[in-house]
Amino acid sequence: AMPEAGAVLAFDYGTRWIGVAVGDRTLGSAHALARIDATRRDESAAAIARLIEEWHPVELVVGVPRPDLGRDDPLTRSARAFGRALGRRHGLPVVEIDERYTSVDAASRLREAGARPAQRRTLNDPHAACVILEASL
Repeated sequence: AMPEAGAVLAFDYGTRWIGVAVGDRTLGSAHALARIDATRRDESAAAIARLIEEWHPVELVVGVPRPDLGRDDPLTRSARAFGRALGRRHGLPVVEIDERYTSVDAASRLREAGARPAQRRTLNDPHAACVILEASL
């Protein structure tokens, strides 16, 4: 069943950076929102909590890399654990989306938009989250 209408936050989880995008299922829209330093767990948890407080999402979407061989690798397990923790902490439903190649797609989009290499490095994570969110809409 589809969740009620409202904002949806998507996360491109990584061990260094977490990209965040926001969208709306009713409008079918998504846009890049933030890049959070994942190496500082307390600070990243607080930043995510602020975004959830600001946007009041009805659902969270987490990109989970699904290896071609079908077995979970360490990043897959970490992304799933991240999603489960988000759902528990904020009392929201979490949907997992296969995020293979989303960073490549985001980099391509940024390149086509004329972003310089330094901009692409900073913007790639939130734009990858946007690609993940678009896949779920």
